[in-house]
Amino acid sequence: MFKATLEEIVNETPGGVGVVLMGYDGIAIDQFFLDSGDIDLQLVAIEYSNVVKEIRHTAEILGTGALQEVTIRTGRFYVVIYALTEEYFVALTLVREGNLGKGRYLIRRNSTRLCQALV
Repeated sequence: MFKATLEEIVNETPGGVGVVLMGYDGIAIDQFFLDSGDIDLQLVAIEYSNVVKEIRHTAEILGTGALQEVTIRTGRFYVVIYALTEEYFVALTLVREGNLGKGRYLIRRNSTRLCQALV
């Protein structure tokens, strides 16, 4: 169930190179990656999970509400991290020339399906 949904997100996002469904503990539940060249996208997701944990904790301390989405822009990629549940998130990586808005839309559109499969 996860693989087909993740593959759909990447394939329908112009510039999408990979997506991972991951726990905040840094353990990947499932993933789908195209050939991303010289970058290990699974390692990227694991490292960003630590950053997301800190952002989530800070939002709780400040009382600003639960973390919903974080977008990270680097010189080569966008990484969109979307909270699914208290335990899991999805992280989509796309090239800078890709369609960030479409990627964000596809994650939100498929979030219910992913959440239902997690239960």
